[in-house]
Amino acid sequence: MDAIETKVHEIIRESYPNIKKFNPAQQSVIDSGYLEDKTNYIIAIPTASGKTVLGVMAALTAILKGGKAVYAVPLISIQNEKVKEFKKFEKYGIKVGKHPSSSDLAVMVFESFDAITRFSWNTLNDVDLLVVDEFHMIGEYSRGPTMECAITRSKQLNPGMRIVALSATLQNMGDLSSWLDAHVVEHDFRPVPLYKDVLTTEEMETKNKNDVIVKILNTSIKESSQALVFVSTRRFTESLAKYTSDKVKRKLSPEQKKAFHEVSEKILDVPRKRGSLPTAVCLKLAESIENGVAFHHAGLFDKQKEIIEDEFRAGNLLMITATPSLMYGVNLPSKNVVIRDYTRWTSQGPQPIPVFDYEQMSGRAGRPGYDTEGYSYLIAKTLDEAYNLKDHYVYGEIEPTNSKLIENKDAVYRQIITQVASTLAKTPKDLFKFFLETFYGWQMSHNEYLESFCSDSIEYEVNTALEFLVKNGIIMPTPDGLKTTEFGMLIAKSNYTVETAVRLREFASVSEEIESSKLIYELSKTPDMPLISFKGRKSKEPVRDRLNSEGIFVVDIGLSEATAATMLEWMGERNEYEIENAFNVYAASTRRSAYEASLLVKFFRNICNILNIYSGTDQLDMLAARLYYGVKPDLVPLVVSVKRLGRKRARAVVKVFGDDLKHVTPEKLTRIDGIGPKTAEAIIAKFGNG
Repeated sequence: MDAIETKVHEIIRESYPNIKKFNPAQQSVIDSGYLEDKTNYIIAIPTASGKTVLGVMAALTAILKGGKAVYAVPLISIQNEKVKEFKKFEKYGIKVGKHPSSSDLAVMVFESFDAITRFSWNTLNDVDLLVVDEFHMIGEYSRGPTMECAITRSKQLNPGMRIVALSATLQNMGDLSSWLDAHVVEHDFRPVPLYKDVLTTEEMETKNKNDVIVKILNTSIKESSQALVFVSTRRFTESLAKYTSDKVKRKLSPEQKKAFHEVSEKILDVPRKRGSLPTAVCLKLAESIENGVAFHHAGLFDKQKEIIEDEFRAGNLLMITATPSLMYGVNLPSKNVVIRDYTRWTSQGPQPIPVFDYEQMSGRAGRPGYDTEGYSYLIAKTLDEAYNLKDHYVYGEIEPTNSKLIENKDAVYRQIITQVASTLAKTPKDLFKFFLETFYGWQMSHNEYLESFCSDSIEYEVNTALEFLVKNGIIMPTPDGLKTTEFGMLIAKSNYTVETAVRLREFASVSEEIESSKLIYELSKTPDMPLISFKGRKSKEPVRDRLNSEGIFVVDIGLSEATAATMLEWMGERNEYEIENAFNVYAASTRRSAYEASLLVKFFRNICNILNIYSGTDQLDMLAARLYYGVKPDLVPLVVSVKRLGRKRARAVVKVFGDDLKHVTPEKLTRIDGIGPKTAEAIIAKFGNG
């Protein structure tokens, strides 16, 4: 162990040269016997205190002993960031990837790790260590149940696997540690001290909250520091970025203007390289960045978000205005964090954000290695409001972390299907036992007010869910116990919700013939389809007219309708600029939605096969390809056969040479803009005489 520990310290020292010595929080974890111990651990230390390095040290220790480690994260953006960070270990012979079957250290999103626990038991049994990053998300509605049940299954199937959970400090850490059977190390050290306050427009002598932010930004400019501002909606990120950038543009040096201009050009290059003119959102973003202020939300191209994050980390932006989703995203610290909006819009109207979310956003303040302190500011209008906010958020306690498993009905359905499909449960009693061993079951059985009817409650929830699943032909009782139907097994092996599967099966059953446009609209109404959002309150009639033209008549026009209309235009080879102008939507999300729609079409075809519906299904492969590539039918053979050709160049080829490419020469092909010798050869190889 001494030799391994020495090697681990050597790898850490060379891979993280900025770490001269471990900080008090890290040292307290190491001194606890963390690396020598084989028991489960929960490490709870503040944001930016070096949790990742501690997780890595445990992973390296396991790998150097001949084992494998999984580093589980909640988001793909974090997964990509960690893979990039961990690739430096490969020079020590440690293979880094995204799946433990092909790597020693696998960085996986929660859903991917869950899939291993469902069907890849040999792979799961090869995993010696599971590191769960952002473990506090176990109390989050959508991803929490997935991780909770994946851990529960892992403990059953691979009891020798060690679990290390990296977390923010939680109020009910005792509950989580008891359920996980884990040793807890908590520490409040923060490498950059954090100061929290509530500012008011009264005290700052400003008319509105935005002018308070302008004052903070002006101070940041003087100090050569940066600011990160959280607001509640996409539109607010854009309007605030424009407002603040207009206020500070006269205070910028020529050097700053030059640096900001270069970033702005990078932003505009993203749509250009995709064959689209910059959308209005792109132009608005580029204009704000010219003065050092960017906005960041889900309506941007992924590459644009990546550019903003990289340039902010490099110090080439003064401020980012963002929606709260950024608090769970990539590592993006700033000296000043401002929380302008402490409410969020929900189905019940505007609701105050949880104290936990306030702490997560505040935790972004203070850049290790750059700042000597970090500042987090909530903004209020009056002194009375400030007093209440300070009492609730600055001095208040975070909420207990509770399982959301039973609240999320789809999670309950999917876990029952999984347990039955994987033969881990053959009877309702087996299912009760599984749910009793989840964090939800532990909380119920250890609550003095709930323990007396814990079993009855779980039995009721499981039986109600089973009744639904049997009624919908997903699970069936047999003399040998519960079994999944062919339809149920299809759901079990996918990551789609039960609602999506049932909805698409119903559509297939009642449709006399499968019409592409109506199928796309049906896909847009499923919970698994990433929806395209409207940018504002302009007329939605263009969306209605587009759907009407396909024989789809709707009363209310919402995001599902906008998404369906966008997909139809995308397959008509309209680019993001044209789609945005046509429907006033955030068209940068088009490619992602179209990609997911193409996968859903394939899932729908599998459902049709199960139902023995074959009429019209031969067109589904064509539809999936059209969605994926964004092309009309005549281009499908070309874009499918020639990798990375893309629809713009493919259309140029057909415009010049028509559909018959048998007699086209490489020389003639290379005269088309963007087609080089290799691409020309690939086209000739597939469609030429040779």
